[in-house]
Amino acid sequence: MRLSRLWPVEIISVDSAQVFQGMDIGTAKPDRAARAAVAHHLLDILDPAQTYSAGQFAQDAVALISQIRARGHVPLLVGGTMLYLRALREGLAQLPRASLEHRQAIDAAAARHGWPALHAQLSRLDPRSAHRIHPNDAQRIQRALEVCQLTGQTLSGLQAHSPAALQEPAPIWALVPEPRALLHERIAARFNRMMAQGFLDEVRSLHGRGDLSAEHASMRAVGYRQLWQHCSGHSTLAVAIEKGVAATRQLAKRQLTWLRGDSSIRVVDPLAPGAFESWSLEVGVALSAFIR
Repeated sequence: MRLSRLWPVEIISVDSAQVFQGMDIGTAKPDRAARAAVAHHLLDILDPAQTYSAGQFAQDAVALISQIRARGHVPLLVGGTMLYLRALREGLAQLPRASLEHRQAIDAAAARHGWPALHAQLSRLDPRSAHRIHPNDAQRIQRALEVCQLTGQTLSGLQAHSPAALQEPAPIWALVPEPRALLHERIAARFNRMMAQGFLDEVRSLHGRGDLSAEHASMRAVGYRQLWQHCSGHSTLAVAIEKGVAATRQLAKRQLTWLRGDSSIRVVDPLAPGAFESWSLEVGVALSAFIR
């Protein structure tokens, strides 16, 4: 929003939960004042009973980028759904379905030898994927090894033949407050603030519709999943809040792991003195050719 005072930006949401109508508080959706000040896109485009995919996001985002540029404005993509960003930048390869048998075998090997050992195995089979994946990122190591075993091809090789939706490079910055303990404190305070704003009532309203269930993608979103369990009588409110905060921290950890695996992303601590001023200069340099 501060950048919008310097450049004519329009914001495209990169968030898999903000696409849903009626899910405002728990997704930290921009309020009416923010949306009146700056155009926001891909918010409130679906009912929570509907589905939305990374592939659909990539198509929608590319179309919006073109439209925004045609208006002489700057498309600014903001959000933390990493799969959406990857689909836009790298495309989505046609990968095999998950195999329970293979995953159980990989998990058993990890239990015996540890995930770093399996990461070393991946380095021999698929060096490019291993370079992007942290040695302790169990989910991504498992998937990369599974693809090798199921197809006889590397994950990086399959992805390389999947054309990116966005045909030109785009600079990316990640706003990551340090230290980690402070991030955890802010996550807990943010969740409690959402509760004070009426997050529970928002989930109660969705739960009371009768056409939604815990299996809908919208209700599997962090925070909603935990409060849904409370509304269904499966946990106390205190436990639901505790689990919601923990799940948010786990999500942040996965995001940080993903960010560390991509050297092209510039990390900025938004709480550091002068952070906005130095960051905005970087953004200005990146935009200079476009603005002209």
